[in-house]
Amino acid sequence: MNVQTIGLRRRSLVAGLSLLAAPRIARAAASDTLRFAPVSDLTGTDPFFAANDITTHHIGLVFETLFAMDATLTPRPQMLEGHVVEDDGKRWRLTLRDGLRFHDGTPVRAEDAVASIIAWSKVDVFGRKLMSVTDALSVVSDRVLEFRLKRPFPLLAHALAKPATTIPCILPRRIAEIAGSGKPIEVIGSGPYRYLPDERLAGARVAYARFDGYVSRQEAPSYLFGAKAAYIPRVVWTVLPDVSTAVAGLSKGEVDWVHDVPPDLAQLVGRDSGSVLQVQDFIGGEIFMRFNALHPPFDNPAIRRAVLTGVDQASFMQAAMGEDRALWRDHVGVWSLGKPMSTDAGVDVMAGDVAKARRMLGEAGYKGETVVLLAPGDYPLLSAAAAVAADLLKRIGMTVDVVTLDYATINQRRNNRNPPGQGGWSVFFGPFSGYNRYDPAAHLGINSAYSGWPKIDEIEALREQWFDAPDLPSRQGIARQIQLLVWRDVPYIPLGSYFPLTAFRRDLQGVMRGGASFFNVRRA
Repeated sequence: MNVQTIGLRRRSLVAGLSLLAAPRIARAAASDTLRFAPVSDLTGTDPFFAANDITTHHIGLVFETLFAMDATLTPRPQMLEGHVVEDDGKRWRLTLRDGLRFHDGTPVRAEDAVASIIAWSKVDVFGRKLMSVTDALSVVSDRVLEFRLKRPFPLLAHALAKPATTIPCILPRRIAEIAGSGKPIEVIGSGPYRYLPDERLAGARVAYARFDGYVSRQEAPSYLFGAKAAYIPRVVWTVLPDVSTAVAGLSKGEVDWVHDVPPDLAQLVGRDSGSVLQVQDFIGGEIFMRFNALHPPFDNPAIRRAVLTGVDQASFMQAAMGEDRALWRDHVGVWSLGKPMSTDAGVDVMAGDVAKARRMLGEAGYKGETVVLLAPGDYPLLSAAAAVAADLLKRIGMTVDVVTLDYATINQRRNNRNPPGQGGWSVFFGPFSGYNRYDPAAHLGINSAYSGWPKIDEIEALREQWFDAPDLPSRQGIARQIQLLVWRDVPYIPLGSYFPLTAFRRDLQGVMRGGASFFNVRRA
């Protein structure tokens, strides 16, 4: 039996015992509150400052975007009444829907949208590209804004509908002007729920209430486009000490929805007639391993390549997701599986060859530096991946210091650029949603500005070419080149694609696949 199987069975046993001994949770309120158990605490409320899946769920409650992706990942007008494209594609005029209001009661105006787009563009790759081809972004009237472009940019609506990484949501102008700076901001959007700061308890609780002034579209919901009804008046996130406690609460009716259910607990949920188990991400997520390229040993691409050679994606997926191959894939590359950019170019470089990786490590000049590996103890999926990675690094000859922290703390520490021995880090692990790696505009793993800070000018240049490519085959060819450069310089390693499970009480209807979206969810 291999170490991954042993680890999985041990987790299953511990989980089962935890369910028997799980502390009681306050019983969920009747029909007026949806009690949600997130995989970790909310690490930030500024939509332009913290790019992770937990913040994305928060954004979906509070904020909206001008365009939104439908279920076919086609951008559709959401906050907009419509738009007109003129002057051979160089002039886009966008008109806001009538009656839109922010949570503070003020109307949503074009000046708010312009300020928000400008703030978002300072922190987002797609946004920077959009503004680089924009000659002027101006307010025409209270409800109309206009892009005047230097040249046609057909991806403009795609940029403003971006559903992951850094999302171009609309904030009041006074807030947008400081958003993304790291300074505290007032959390005010125009979405179906409003944030309740007075009920926030760090590490334990996040609360939202229905926004009675929300003006919904009337079209049938399709992913993030269309009607967004807040049927349940309140949403409360209860951060629990471990997922087994959350699953126990679900079976007792004390929790309504558990965000992320590990496969070794799925069978327990399956035996509960009052609960539903559902695949969450219809595109397919990815577990990733990210290196700190600023400091030894991973400032050396040859050392990163040695680790890549030793990776066997199947061992990571088995540890994280179990033996059911329906829930995971190996031999996957940089891009979302089965989507337009997906390619298998060079994936065999992840050979799982430990002996070769050890030789490569020596040839690369590894000097025995300690690798500070950040392991999230409260996130079973990532904790399993971190355990397999720590074992791999030791087997190829590296000195490893496993630092176990909660996921929220890791999300903060990963921004520390100090050397690993001075509060920094060497390796961390995270989940990319399907859209986080859909194309070069969204993919954080190839982004030199993302935590780890690799400097790979060729990838940055190719991404710019991708934006400017005239057609899909051209974009696919560039995506293939980017993937090959990832295998060469290894800014990160994809550890396999997975289909996460979520669980909720059977009386909840309308739980959408694709993420934790609370609009259009109602009780039977």
